[in-house]
Amino acid sequence: MFSGCYTALITPMTEKGVDYEGLERLVEYQIYSGVSGILAVGTTGESPTLVWEEHSKVIEKVHSIAKGRCMIIGGTGSNSTAETMLGTKHAVESGVEAVLLVDPYYNGPSSLEIRREYLEPIAEAFPKTKIIPYIIPGRTGTQLSAQDLAIAHKKYPNICAVKEATGDLENMKLIRKFCGKDFAIMSGDDDKTFSMMTDPDIKASGVISVVSNVAPKAVQEMTDYINKGDIANGEKLAKALQPLFETLVTVRTQEETLYGMVTCRARNPLAIKTFMNILGVPSGKVRQPLGKMTKKGIQVIIDAGKKVLKDNPEIFKPLGDFFGIDVEERLNNEKYTHGLYYTEY
Repeated sequence: MFSGCYTALITPMTEKGVDYEGLERLVEYQIYSGVSGILAVGTTGESPTLVWEEHSKVIEKVHSIAKGRCMIIGGTGSNSTAETMLGTKHAVESGVEAVLLVDPYYNGPSSLEIRREYLEPIAEAFPKTKIIPYIIPGRTGTQLSAQDLAIAHKKYPNICAVKEATGDLENMKLIRKFCGKDFAIMSGDDDKTFSMMTDPDIKASGVISVVSNVAPKAVQEMTDYINKGDIANGEKLAKALQPLFETLVTVRTQEETLYGMVTCRARNPLAIKTFMNILGVPSGKVRQPLGKMTKKGIQVIIDAGKKVLKDNPEIFKPLGDFFGIDVEERLNNEKYTHGLYYTEY
């Protein structure tokens, strides 16, 4: 059963392409921090904009670095079952034991179609591979239902976990009710992990986390405490991490334009990669059509980092020690934000 923290790893970039040296450093940092596992090329890893050759190479590289030291999940889902089949085949041939299949985006399949035309063909083709559906309607415009997930799980036991990012606790309760106690529910939203893990009708066992790109040890310890029944210490860490949970996935700001105020939303992985760039951790740019944050957005993530550093400096200590950086100096020196935000709307 999946439990603990599985980092939805960013894919570091250079001007020429994927930064494979930086990728190795990031994987080693995650292992150094004791995470349960790593998700390679999920949506945080920019799966929509990596070509499939890069996609497969990153999964293969992450597995080869981490092999035997933590579990690797390959993000092989797409909006094409044929592409997903090929990507999963390559991941499995590379030695990966589990794959994450995001609901097919844009096409708009029904839940029935997601199950019958997407999940079940993959599960049948790779019976020894753990299949993790990823339900995130806010990104995909469609949603696998709890009922169809339960039917698929009953028919194909290798569909044994779900990354749940609907934000709907009632839906999560249905998944637990229909899929049974041995089915793993993993949080897909950092800020809801504590609630999902402590709700007796959900009993999530961990998180596939964005924030653990920078604070893996703390997120892992939070989940470990909760799984052991030490809710007080789990809650203490959840509160300490809350400023990061609230800002490093999506940042919303109000921006002034020639035609009035507009809401600007910097979506994952823009905020986390920007924050990692400020800290001096391998990251690089996001790929277009994502671009840069606004100056107000940059200030939001810096303020969150400063609050965590002030109130709970131990959260950033492993990062500073591993990468040899002064987190406080980097958060307080404006030069590290140069080029990371749009200078005008």
